[in-house]
Amino acid sequence: MDLELLDEVLADLGQPGYRAGQVWSWATRGAPGYEAMTDLPRSLRQELAERVPFSTLSVEVQREARDGTVKALFRTVDGHPVEAVLMRYRDGRRSLCLSSQSGCPLTCTFCATGQMAFGRNLTASEILDQALHFRRATEVDHAVFMGMGEPMLNLDEVLGAARRLPDVGITHRRTTISTVGWLPGLTRFVDEVDEPIRLALSLHAADDELRSRIMPVNDRYPLEDVVAECRRHAAKRRRRVFVEYVMLAGVNDSRAQARALASLLGRDDFKVNLIPYNPTGMYDGSSRERIAGFRAELERARVPVTVRLTRGRDIEAACGQLAAAPRLRRAARSAGSARR
Repeated sequence: MDLELLDEVLADLGQPGYRAGQVWSWATRGAPGYEAMTDLPRSLRQELAERVPFSTLSVEVQREARDGTVKALFRTVDGHPVEAVLMRYRDGRRSLCLSSQSGCPLTCTFCATGQMAFGRNLTASEILDQALHFRRATEVDHAVFMGMGEPMLNLDEVLGAARRLPDVGITHRRTTISTVGWLPGLTRFVDEVDEPIRLALSLHAADDELRSRIMPVNDRYPLEDVVAECRRHAAKRRRRVFVEYVMLAGVNDSRAQARALASLLGRDDFKVNLIPYNPTGMYDGSSRERIAGFRAELERARVPVTVRLTRGRDIEAACGQLAAAPRLRRAARSAGSARR
């Protein structure tokens, strides 16, 4: 719900200051609507239902994968698409992948979101409503800002949402904010964020030439500067920075590139997550053997490394697939038909 509008309406109605907290408490516990908020007067519940929509987002489509992953496509009030994902794990974790923007202006070549038109930044309430949507179905305990958009381009709203996630059940230590290396926002994050929110760097190459080719943002903020800022965060918080590295066949997956990555990062400040590439029509994914060899080189250099478990690929909910993958497949099919 629009929390600013809620405050305005409650004030206009002459309600006591604690009412907003009551409404928010019900929402974070999974209430389906105002009518369930039985410690509010019935007349107030009716007034809120008329004047403050229970969510800033409407659900357009929701799909569930064979592994239990759920992806929801929302629309904002002004019609912008937003996707978010609930990932269920066998150990009981319930993790959310949240979007910070509708679309993304940074056009990373391996990411479906970068191929769609950029809409706008999301408000903190629109980000929280992604989480609250899934909270109405199940308890949740982890969140990553790795959905649509670059969080550091919308840092104030992202932090506004992240700071409320503990009310939903997701502590700061179980919240991760990712960046491709947008340096102004990253510097602010390092300097200003006191909460133990985790930082992740979307890296994908260990040299500037290749990284600029697959991630144009690197032309503006090169590796040396971005990695140095991440090291500053690790030293300040005494917590490793996660490094996301998508495995692209014949592009960034050689053993030599693994050794270069180990040399760039060192063994003390970073933990690498190798991500099997999820199809968006742009590249081929690395084989299991290439991923294993890459991992072995990092382990030989004593760089902490894991291979991420892919979830939701069959519903385009996996890493890099949000929003544009169906459109890209349609375009590929059309091109194939034209060739025939």
